[in-house]
This record gives sequence, C-alpha cells and structure tokens, in this order.
Amino acid sequence: MDALGVVVNPIAGMGGRVGLKGTDETLAEARERGAEPRAPTRAREALTSLFRHAPDATVYTATGIMGEFAARDAGYEPVTVYDPTADSTVDPATAETTAADTRRTVRALLDHDVSLVLFVGGDGTAVDVAAALENADGAGHSTGTGTGNEQSPLTPMLGVPAGVKIYSSVFAVTPTDAGRIAAEFDRVESREVNDIDEAAYRQGEVRSELKSVVPVPVAPNVQSSKQLSSGTVDALAAGFARDIEPGRTYVFGPGGTVGAIESELGIDSAPLGVDVWRADPGSNTESARDRDEASETRNGTLLARDASESEILAALDEPATIVVSPIGGQGVIFGRGNHQISPPVIEFADELVVVADEDKLDGIEALRVDTDDETINDELRGWQQVRTGRFTTRLVNVV
Repeated sequence: MDALGVVVNPIAGMGGRVGLKGTDETLAEARERGAEPRAPTRAREALTSLFRHAPDATVYTATGIMGEFAARDAGYEPVTVYDPTADSTVDPATAETTAADTRRTVRALLDHDVSLVLFVGGDGTAVDVAAALENADGAGHSTGTGTGNEQSPLTPMLGVPAGVKIYSSVFAVTPTDAGRIAAEFDRVESREVNDIDEAAYRQGEVRSELKSVVPVPVAPNVQSSKQLSSGTVDALAAGFARDIEPGRTYVFGPGGTVGAIESELGIDSAPLGVDVWRADPGSNTESARDRDEASETRNGTLLARDASESEILAALDEPATIVVSPIGGQGVIFGRGNHQISPPVIEFADELVVVADEDKLDGIEALRVDTDDETINDELRGWQQVRTGRFTTRLVNVV
C-alpha cells in the first residue's frame, strides 16, 4: 500500500441510536434528539489499524473532519487534496458537509493515483463514492465475474461501516478489519453497492436498489450484501411466545424474524425499529393464535415502540432480555440497523436471545458484533445458542 485515499462522511450513522434509521434528510432532527457523531471515531479506528500495518503509506484525504483529523490522530501526516469549507471546524457535531463534498473529495483523490479509496459512512456514502469513481474513470460498471481474478478499470473502494443501514457488500466487518485489509490486499473482486429508500424504510418497508458494481479488496472480513428474505419462522415464533417469562422485559430488535415473534404476542411492532415490551407478572403467555379470539388480553404491555436508545433505557427494568436476529448473508447481530440497542442497553440486559431460521443460518459462517465498544464486543464473542424453531437450537460462533 503506497498511496491511500480516505474520505469520511462525518454525519453518517448519527440517526441510529436516536431511532431515525438513517441520517439522510434528518440531520437537524437527529441533533435535536441529542445524536452524536460516530463516523470520526470509526475513521480513527480504521486508520490506526492501517498505521499498524502500513505506517509508511501516504494518506491523501480532505481537510478537517472529512479525514485529516482522523489520519493525524492515527499517526499519519496526511496530504490534503480538498477543503469542504473555509471554516472547517474541529467539532464534528457542527459539521455541514454534503454528498457533493464526498464526490469532490474522491475526484481529487484520483488525481493522486491512489490505489484504494477507503471511505467511512453507510450505503448512501458508498453510492456517492462509487458514482465519483465511475464518472472520473469513465469506465462504467465493472464487468468482472466476481471470481477474485478480474482486473477492473475502476479504482477499488472499501467501506468502514458507520451508517445505520448497510445493505452493500463493499464494507469491512469492523473498522479494524478495514485498516488491515487496506494495507494488505493484493486482488479485487466485483461487489454490489445497494441503497434503500430511506423514507420507505422509516415506514417499515425495505426497497433495495442496485446502484453500482465496483471492485473491492478480496478478504474474509468483507461482509456480504444483506439478504432481504428469510423464509418461514412460524414455528420459531410460536415456540418463543410459549416460553415468555412473566414479569420479564423484552427488547425486540428489528427484522422479519423478530417481528414474527412480536406478532405471535399480539404486539403492534415497528418492523424496522426497536420495541420494548413487558410480560404481565403471573400470566401464562400464549401464542396469539392459541388465545381465545374474543379475549382482549395481550399478556403484556408495550412500553416503547420504535424506540431510541434513551427511550429503551428509560423503559428497561430487571430482568431484561434482548431479542435479535442476524442479518442474512452478513451474520451481524449488533451494529447494523439496530444502533439503538447500544452498549449501555446490552450491559443492562441479563439475557441475550438470538433467533434465526435454519435457512438463514445456513448462509452465515459466523455471527458478528460491532457495537462501538470493544469491551462489549469481547464479552459477546464466543459460542452463542441460536433458536431456530419451536424447540430447536444451534450453536454458532460470534467472532
């Protein structure tokens, strides 16, 4: 690795913990809810990892919060190629950079013949980077076979995951992985850049669209694209509902599998949000389909629907269980689309339940965590029991 281009979207992921499911067009609201930037920290982690493996690399980037600060913190003396604002601020919470700044930075990076563009953000940032690479190189989409042996005319790109929604297969699993891969990769393969309609996403509907096919370094810790369907989970949901513990508080993560469980419990769930529900003390909770149709009893109370981190923490009481399902094709259980279930929430809960049907698990080599807290990540790693049906479970390693 001789020359690396770096671009940071400083507002990426700010909407996650406050329950906005993204930051596109909602930055002001995210800040009003007390959102804090996470991309600058993720950028620093990635570049610190890069410095350990390639301290002599030349880093080209934009001024200030779009890359310069993180590179200097990691130990580099970066070469700045673009200034997004004359008053670039040290405080990332007040940054006002745009998608246009990302694209202009990438075009400026290519003038310096970088061998890789390392970007920090989410799917929206990935779309901007890919568009800039395609337009600048004038080559259109890569036409490789995905075997890992093709030679693409485009400059490769690799993402450091910092956004709320990560549907593209161009991201490393963690910032540390991204730095190491950037330093060591020796070949590329074609991978997809996908984005979703964020307005529809906030209403509980996923509309994914392929935006680009780009060259990405070949490495084990580059994540797959997210699968959008996972087959039937009826038996799993019914079995879970029968095992509900009276008086226990449940934090239900997003996704169809967990949503099926909530449906069995009669919960008006937020399909892509996080819900907090408490089973009534002393009740014998049953599957919704097994209850008397005329009964209005729901055997529990919905304490918070589509909740932010602060709303989850306010609603929590002991004992507490977190229920999540891995993202299909990726295996991530924390750190993608459920940032509201933050390290403080995870620390509070005394039980973690991972649920997934067999078909989804068959497409996952391991479970992964990326919580922004390495101590929590370490505590979560190891063998995890995953509920796969009414009575069945499988052990899967969390790495």
